[in-house]
Amino acid sequence: MFHPNRPAVQPLWSRAMQWIGAAALGLGMLAPAAAQTAAAPTKVRYEEVVRSVLYLPAYVAMNQGFFREAGLDVGMKTSQGTDKGMAALLSGSADIVLIGPEASIYVANSESPVKPKIFSGLTATDGFLLLAREKPAGAFAWDQLKGKAVMGFRPGSNPDVFLETAMRKNGVDPKKDLKIVNNVGPAARTGAWLAGQNDYAIFLEPEATLLEKQGKGTVVASIGRTVGPVDYTVFTATDVFLKQNPGVAQAWTNAIVKAQQYVAKAPAADLANHIAEFFPTMAKPDLIAAIDRYRSIGLWKTNPTVERQAIDTLQDMLVASGVLDTAKRVKYEQVVVTDFTAKAKP
Repeated sequence: MFHPNRPAVQPLWSRAMQWIGAAALGLGMLAPAAAQTAAAPTKVRYEEVVRSVLYLPAYVAMNQGFFREAGLDVGMKTSQGTDKGMAALLSGSADIVLIGPEASIYVANSESPVKPKIFSGLTATDGFLLLAREKPAGAFAWDQLKGKAVMGFRPGSNPDVFLETAMRKNGVDPKKDLKIVNNVGPAARTGAWLAGQNDYAIFLEPEATLLEKQGKGTVVASIGRTVGPVDYTVFTATDVFLKQNPGVAQAWTNAIVKAQQYVAKAPAADLANHIAEFFPTMAKPDLIAAIDRYRSIGLWKTNPTVERQAIDTLQDMLVASGVLDTAKRVKYEQVVVTDFTAKAKP
């Protein structure tokens, strides 16, 4: 029936150029973090892809002072898209970014002289939730998506690829059975949904909980639970930055490990208090509900290492979605560095 109007496979450099922009090609544009001294913590320019409860351990590391204890002074920005986060990294305006691992695979295949490296993981799977505009009469079944319009994300992005994977696992062909709408920017998605566009959509927390609370939809499925464990968001830096600043990367990883261990044991109410400053418009009960929902799907990693199997599985998914040519698969070592997670000490 319906299918996105896009070719099965686009040249990887063409796609990478769409993501990183022409400015990403200059090594000379890199601006490593200042050298760490005993007198002052090292300043780190950090960008998260979007603002979401999905990244709770990173917020806990900030709120609880774990980065500061590790000798880091972290300044955070929100990129509003993995493409923008990767552009910031490669152009030198960010030192560390939290983005999907698919971005590093695309750039590894590109002509960019600067190569991104994943050095620590944060989430064990996809945190998006499938929202239905109309509450199903009975139990949700994936074939209910057939003939419908589903708001996803940009073609080739992890949200889009994981969504398509979940559909295929449940007998739905994302290219023939429905229409995936993937031309709405991250910041405009909630507004588009509230304006009545599309029958289904995927949303992160806190948007999913807030939309349900407003009576504007019903969560019917977890994409991450459906797909299973595959690293979804990772801390990434350039190869040059990691070579010049190994102490920063190690301190960062140590702080994240401490946060992951804390998150695994802390009550949801305590965690909600820790991250409330990052979600000023969200009531504490809603934050607790979002945290509990994410915990139920095993969202947050307890070991920051991004394993080889995760990268292999992700590339299988990218190939199946038609955004990676089989011949362009990359080796694990091209995109992942395990030195820092192997030595991590909370």
